[in-house]
Amino acid sequence: MASAAIEQEGARYPSSRAGWLMVALLTLAYVFSFIDRYILGLLIEPIKADLGLTDAQIGWVLGPAFAIFYATMGLPLGWLVDRKRRTWIVAAGIFVWSFATAISGLARSFLHLFLARMAVGVGEATLSPAAMSMISDSFPPERRGKPISVYVAALSLGAGIASLIGSAVLTWAKTNDAIVLPLLGSVLPWQFTFFIVGLPGILLAGVFLLVREPPRRAHDARQDGVQGNDVRDALKYIRRNAGVYGGFISLACVMAIVAYSQSFLAPVFERTWGWPPEKYAFVNAIVLLSAGPASVFLSGVVSDRWAQAGRSDAPIRLLVIGYVVMLPTAIVPMFVATPEIAFVFLFVNTAAVGIISAMAVAAVLAITPSAIRGQIVALYYMSISMAGLFLGPPTVGYLSTHVFGEQELRLAYAATCAIYALVPTLFIGATLRAYSRQLARVS
Repeated sequence: MASAAIEQEGARYPSSRAGWLMVALLTLAYVFSFIDRYILGLLIEPIKADLGLTDAQIGWVLGPAFAIFYATMGLPLGWLVDRKRRTWIVAAGIFVWSFATAISGLARSFLHLFLARMAVGVGEATLSPAAMSMISDSFPPERRGKPISVYVAALSLGAGIASLIGSAVLTWAKTNDAIVLPLLGSVLPWQFTFFIVGLPGILLAGVFLLVREPPRRAHDARQDGVQGNDVRDALKYIRRNAGVYGGFISLACVMAIVAYSQSFLAPVFERTWGWPPEKYAFVNAIVLLSAGPASVFLSGVVSDRWAQAGRSDAPIRLLVIGYVVMLPTAIVPMFVATPEIAFVFLFVNTAAVGIISAMAVAAVLAITPSAIRGQIVALYYMSISMAGLFLGPPTVGYLSTHVFGEQELRLAYAATCAIYALVPTLFIGATLRAYSRQLARVS
């Protein structure tokens, strides 16, 4: 079915109540997705011990295994989002990633775990393109900052809840030598954790089968010569504007590399300062749940106020502010004397990552024609996911196993952040100028 057939010319935006209900459900789905994505990082040490893996192998499971389909499926799914019922696409994705997370607990080798994480990536690839498309169709441009920020806040919210669950399960497991489940028999604590976080998502998938999605917004097919007929339109638009998209998305890619590399921080704290994973997980949950959602929501509020005051480039300016704060607060904590001081820096870092996450996608929406918005958002997430997952954890794992030694995992993490940030940092000024010119053309 072509997009024109399902598009409603002149359709009104849904009521505020309906729009925010959609945001709430999509945010809940994003929380579930990030719990399933994040929990593996808290289970690195017991999985390594049970399956006999190295840091380098764990890096591949944390990164490329998830990214192979999470990143590459984004574009065809973005095309599908622009044409088919988006709530059903989300429902299918939630079911796939939830089931795949649960069966990760049955892995008995590197290959088994790798394949399960690939399936998680397939499911999660459906969510954000559909979510951003539906949010854009639910709120006018000058009111999108807050709902987008609420949705993006699920990154830290989901990670925080995953940390709490991981801390509770790992603490409880210390008093239980074995856990016995129907049909499966005796399972280890890390296996049980995967079951706990994966299976509830299947219920949420059923909810989305019943949700009414917002009508698609009318668009001018002549806008920037974009017809929106197929993927080639999106690719042509990106190619014509490669400089502006490449500039600010490269900053978001560095954010993704830093964020995904933090999957190794639980073993960093254990090997460097002697903190057990459950203690790290509990403190990290407090940091994520306090700094993450607050910074994301406040950045949305500030962005809307700046936009209403005539500063249409608010998202890109807030993105750059977050970036400048993020880099040092990612690297410095690896060289401090105590874990408590390290977490002070990581608190600020979490807030900065939240700002970038919210404002980068808002910046994409501001310069993208509505006819190809789903596809462009998919390309955006594909880009940052490929950078974060293919470059972040594998580089940390490789440097740890083959360069610094696995006891010095902290140095591998710090080096990874510094290496990939160098070039994008040098071009921040040019990025701001190119974005402002593009925004003036499409406004």
